Amino acid sequence: MENSNFLKNSQIVILGICIAIATIVSSVILSRGFMNIKRFSSEVIQVTGAAEKKILSDYMVWRLDFSRRDLQMKAAFQKLKEDFKAVRDHLISRGIAEGEIIASPVRTKILYRKNEKGNDTNDIEGYLLSQTLEVRSYQVEKVTAVSREATELITQGIELVSNPPDYFYTKLPELKHELLSQATADAKKRAEQMASSTGSRIGTIRSARMGVFQITPVNSYDVSDWGYNDTTSLEKKANAVVKVDFAILS
Repeated sequence: MENSNFLKNSQIVILGICIAIATIVSSVILSRGFMNIKRFSSEVIQVTGAAEKKILSDYMVWRLDFSRRDLQMKAAFQKLKEDFKAVRDHLISRGIAEGEIIASPVRTKILYRKNEKGNDTNDIEGYLLSQTLEVRSYQVEKVTAVSREATELITQGIELVSNPPDYFYTKLPELKHELLSQATADAKKRAEQMASSTGSRIGTIRSARMGVFQITPVNSYDVSDWGYNDTTSLEKKANAVVKVDFAILS
């Protein structure tokens, strides 16, 4: 009987020792795992990479406004019709394709006589009719040259307003991918230089965030939080910025 009790007590003691050892081992493993997770989350280097490329606009929109005023609407419309033909013929004669010219509907405004206080009266003084011709073209250099000579039409008696052309770059998706790739490579190079100065190495990318992507005139250094998209310049400059976190390896 005594031997039986002794055996039971021994088994209980052994079981307690095993549980204690297992608890200690589990704690060590968990603590090491926690430390590794902590190191994974904290030992990073944060860098910003940038890339830049000069581009030439490959599409443009140019608007020409012209108008006529007369006491009679019919007379104003007839003059405007003649101006329309003159402007259109001028553009085509300079090499602009007919399919690149888009005409807007005629706009009509009734002009009322003013009183001594400068307010409109009910008396009609005349009619102002206006129209817009819009040139949409991939012939950027040719149309740009024509736009600079548009004042020739004014000498023909046409009340013309030649608006500054809007310039666009149509391959933005491909350009964005190219510059983001270069900006990421630039970020990696900077991270390697910073890490090597402390005797460390960089590992894999922990996170990457796209920063500002913008298009500005060539000589501009303006920066916008939401990204600037210039349409005033034929020659432009595209910029891309990325923010990357790299792991640090000792």
